[in-house]
Amino acid sequence: MMAQPNLLNPHPPEFGQFLYASVGEDRNGYVVTVLSTLARLGLDPWKETAELVTLGRDDARVRLGALLARFRDVPALSSDHGRIARDLIQLLPEDRASGRLKRAATEVAIGHQGTIGAIWAVLAIIFALFQMFMVGGSGSGE
Repeated sequence: MMAQPNLLNPHPPEFGQFLYASVGEDRNGYVVTVLSTLARLGLDPWKETAELVTLGRDDARVRLGALLARFRDVPALSSDHGRIARDLIQLLPEDRASGRLKRAATEVAIGHQGTIGAIWAVLAIIFALFQMFMVGGSGSGE
Protein backbone atom coordinates (compact mmCIF):
# COMPACT_ATOMS: atom_id res chain seq x y z
CA MET A 1 0.00 0.00 0.00
CA MET A 2 1.43 3.36 -1.03
CA ALA A 3 1.47 6.06 1.62
CA GLN A 4 -0.35 9.30 0.87
CA PRO A 5 2.02 12.13 -0.01
CA ASN A 6 2.45 14.87 2.56
CA LEU A 7 0.60 17.89 1.14
CA LEU A 8 2.96 20.34 2.83
CA ASN A 9 6.06 18.51 1.60
CA PRO A 10 5.19 16.41 -1.46
CA HIS A 11 8.82 15.60 -2.25
CA PRO A 12 10.33 12.16 -1.62
CA PRO A 13 12.21 12.23 1.71
CA GLU A 14 14.89 9.97 0.17
CA PHE A 15 16.11 12.99 -1.83
CA GLY A 16 16.89 15.06 1.27
CA GLN A 17 20.36 13.72 2.00
CA PHE A 18 21.45 14.52 -1.56
CA LEU A 19 19.67 17.88 -1.95
CA TYR A 20 20.87 19.30 1.37
CA ALA A 21 24.49 18.20 0.90
CA SER A 22 27.12 20.90 0.46
CA VAL A 23 28.82 21.56 -2.86
CA GLY A 24 31.24 23.99 -1.21
CA GLU A 25 31.45 27.58 0.00
CA ASP A 26 30.63 30.61 -2.10
CA ARG A 27 32.82 33.69 -2.30
CA ASN A 28 31.24 35.08 0.89
CA GLY A 29 32.02 31.93 2.88
CA TYR A 30 28.46 30.57 2.94
CA VAL A 31 27.80 26.87 2.38
CA VAL A 32 25.91 26.19 -0.85
CA THR A 33 23.78 23.05 -1.10
CA VAL A 34 22.89 20.92 -4.11
CA LEU A 35 19.33 22.25 -3.83
CA SER A 36 20.54 25.85 -4.00
CA THR A 37 22.93 25.09 -6.84
CA LEU A 38 20.25 23.48 -8.99
CA ALA A 39 17.77 26.27 -8.23
CA ARG A 40 20.34 28.96 -9.10
CA LEU A 41 20.92 27.17 -12.40
CA GLY A 42 17.20 27.58 -13.13
CA LEU A 43 16.33 23.91 -12.58
CA ASP A 44 13.70 22.32 -10.37
CA PRO A 45 15.91 20.58 -7.75
CA TRP A 46 13.45 17.75 -7.06
CA LYS A 47 12.78 17.07 -10.72
CA GLU A 48 16.50 17.05 -11.51
CA THR A 49 17.17 14.72 -8.57
CA ALA A 50 14.37 12.41 -9.74
CA GLU A 51 15.96 12.28 -13.17
CA LEU A 52 19.39 11.55 -11.66
CA VAL A 53 17.87 8.69 -9.64
CA THR A 54 16.50 7.07 -12.80
CA LEU A 55 19.95 7.16 -14.44
CA GLY A 56 22.70 4.73 -13.56
CA ARG A 57 25.40 5.98 -11.18
CA ASP A 58 27.89 6.69 -13.97
CA ASP A 59 25.41 8.61 -16.13
CA ALA A 60 24.15 10.52 -13.09
CA ARG A 61 27.73 11.45 -12.13
CA VAL A 62 28.45 12.75 -15.64
CA ARG A 63 25.22 14.76 -15.74
CA LEU A 64 25.74 16.24 -12.27
CA GLY A 65 29.37 17.01 -13.09
CA ALA A 66 28.27 18.97 -16.16
CA LEU A 67 25.76 20.92 -14.08
CA LEU A 68 28.30 21.70 -11.37
CA ALA A 69 30.81 22.86 -13.99
CA ARG A 70 28.28 25.52 -15.11
CA PHE A 71 27.86 26.86 -11.58
CA ARG A 72 30.26 29.75 -10.95
CA ASP A 73 29.22 30.85 -7.42
CA VAL A 74 31.43 28.23 -5.71
CA PRO A 75 35.10 28.71 -6.70
CA ALA A 76 36.11 25.13 -5.79
CA LEU A 77 33.73 23.72 -8.41
CA SER A 78 35.68 25.18 -11.30
CA SER A 79 38.58 22.80 -10.73
CA ASP A 80 37.03 19.98 -8.70
CA HIS A 81 33.47 19.49 -10.05
CA GLY A 82 34.17 15.89 -11.11
CA ARG A 83 35.23 14.70 -7.66
CA ILE A 84 32.43 16.62 -5.96
CA ALA A 85 29.86 15.12 -8.37
CA ARG A 86 31.23 11.62 -7.67
CA ASP A 87 30.92 12.16 -3.91
CA LEU A 88 27.43 13.67 -4.17
CA ILE A 89 26.07 10.88 -6.36
CA GLN A 90 26.82 8.48 -3.51
CA LEU A 91 24.12 10.32 -1.52
CA LEU A 92 21.37 9.51 -4.01
CA PRO A 93 18.99 6.73 -2.94
CA GLU A 94 20.59 3.35 -3.70
CA ASP A 95 17.70 1.22 -4.82
CA ARG A 96 16.75 2.76 -8.14
CA ALA A 97 14.93 -0.45 -9.10
CA SER A 98 12.57 -0.02 -6.14
CA GLY A 99 9.01 0.40 -7.36
CA ARG A 100 8.18 2.93 -4.65
CA LEU A 101 11.23 5.09 -5.37
CA LYS A 102 10.63 4.94 -9.13
CA ARG A 103 6.99 6.00 -8.60
CA ALA A 104 8.13 8.84 -6.34
CA ALA A 105 10.71 9.98 -8.91
CA THR A 106 8.12 9.82 -11.69
CA GLU A 107 5.59 11.75 -9.62
CA VAL A 108 8.17 14.45 -8.96
CA ALA A 109 9.20 14.58 -12.61
CA ILE A 110 5.66 14.88 -14.01
CA GLY A 111 3.26 15.38 -11.11
CA HIS A 112 4.54 18.68 -9.75
CA GLN A 113 2.89 20.67 -12.57
CA GLY A 114 -0.49 19.05 -11.85
CA THR A 115 -0.30 20.10 -8.22
CA ILE A 116 0.47 23.69 -9.14
CA GLY A 117 -2.42 23.71 -11.62
CA ALA A 118 -4.83 22.42 -8.98
CA ILE A 119 -3.74 25.10 -6.51
CA TRP A 120 -4.31 27.85 -9.11
CA ALA A 121 -7.72 26.41 -9.99
CA VAL A 122 -8.81 26.45 -6.34
CA LEU A 123 -7.54 30.01 -5.92
CA ALA A 124 -9.44 31.10 -9.05
CA ILE A 125 -12.67 29.58 -7.71
CA ILE A 126 -12.21 31.30 -4.35
CA PHE A 127 -11.55 34.61 -6.11
CA ALA A 128 -14.67 34.21 -8.29
CA LEU A 129 -16.82 33.40 -5.24
CA PHE A 130 -15.41 36.40 -3.40
CA GLN A 131 -16.21 38.66 -6.36
CA MET A 132 -19.77 37.31 -6.55
CA PHE A 133 -20.25 37.88 -2.82
CA MET A 134 -18.93 41.46 -3.02
CA VAL A 135 -21.06 42.40 -6.05
CA GLY A 136 -24.15 40.61 -4.76
CA GLY A 137 -23.77 42.09 -1.26
CA SER A 138 -23.75 45.73 -2.40
CA GLY A 139 -27.53 45.97 -2.09
CA SER A 140 -30.30 46.82 -4.53
CA GLY A 141 -29.79 50.56 -4.28
CA GLU A 142 -32.86 51.30 -2.17
